[in-house]
Amino acid sequence: MRRYAGERIRAAVDALEDLVGGLTTAVLAIGALLCLLIVLVSSILGVGILLIPGALRVVRSVADRERLRLSRWGPEILSPPPAPDRALAGLRDPAVRRELVWLPVHSSFGLAMGLLGLTLPLTALQSLTFPFWHRLVPPEDGGPGLVSWRIDGLVDAIGVSLLGVALMAVLFGAGRWLARLQAWPGLLLLSPPAGTDLSLRVAQLTATRAAALDAHAAELRRIERSLHDGTQNRLVAVTVLLGAAGRALARDPAVGRELVERAQLAAEQALGELRTVVRSILPPVLDDRGLAGALDGLVAGCALPCRLDVHLPGRCAVSVEATAYFVVAEALTNAVKHSGAAGVAVSVTMDVVNRRLRLTVSDDGRGGADEHGGSGLAGIRRRVEAHDGKFLLISPPGGPTTMDVELPCES
Repeated sequence: MRRYAGERIRAAVDALEDLVGGLTTAVLAIGALLCLLIVLVSSILGVGILLIPGALRVVRSVADRERLRLSRWGPEILSPPPAPDRALAGLRDPAVRRELVWLPVHSSFGLAMGLLGLTLPLTALQSLTFPFWHRLVPPEDGGPGLVSWRIDGLVDAIGVSLLGVALMAVLFGAGRWLARLQAWPGLLLLSPPAGTDLSLRVAQLTATRAAALDAHAAELRRIERSLHDGTQNRLVAVTVLLGAAGRALARDPAVGRELVERAQLAAEQALGELRTVVRSILPPVLDDRGLAGALDGLVAGCALPCRLDVHLPGRCAVSVEATAYFVVAEALTNAVKHSGAAGVAVSVTMDVVNRRLRLTVSDDGRGGADEHGGSGLAGIRRRVEAHDGKFLLISPPGGPTTMDVELPCES
């Protein structure tokens, strides 16, 4: 029962998150719709025709935001190719026309569903606690939410709290359905046709394959540099010292013994560096303790206070777990070096139904993280896309920074 209750609570929280996310894109859609209407009115007056391509790009940006949101909890929705820069050619694009139909629908229906998802738990909480503060409200004003009838005493207030229980039951039982209902126009209108989807998928897989090959080549170069600059030099030093010790033993045994001790120390250092290189290829702790135990050790060694939340009912492929480990390790390193954060939070969950591993690393630092700034984020993206996964970085100036990664468990 405890596990079932936990699953229902997580499902309700996920549904509420989806509804609020849809509310956010609905507000953006309202802004894009107003922008489009202004451009259309100015075009009628003959001064806004040149602004139509820009307005269509705004619509595409908002639609892509919704595609990304829907892809986080369902099948991936690929963005269509960029629309032509000419006004009439852009309006002839089937994807653009579908986005123009989606825009007012999501601006109204998506907004209403999002507001419903936002007010439902708040009203339920007010109703549940109403017996404790009903004396602060005049009886003729009724209760919270839709309760407009007179509240004469504690019995009526308890009746309002039972209404709050019913609202919570609706949230727990129908929250996911409300989220799917809100997402339905986007799934219907923003998903490309089957043939287009296949061609976009082929193009995407071609790009991720090239990124995987680049990542593999970069990893080989890193290993080669580590072996060449560290281990190989140590072994050369061992060879030189042993040769010198062999020549010195006949003349001065004390010097020969000192050289042998130095050679032994150099050999131990070479062995240590070799072990470090091997661990960087595939950490042994993953085999010994699994991903949860490996991340626990990783978080324990972080220089910043770090909160770890792991829910993994099963194991993923070894390569996927290794990628998840390196992603969290690189994200923690970036947080310590660049963010100026006071704390970091790491969340790892598994979607058992869709067999997807989801990672979230967030910090309360200064933000402004850039994939092209040499902080290792581009390498994280290459590792994730090599598994046909998803990588999303949100880091506005001033913070906070949130990195969301999704990986298929079978790879």
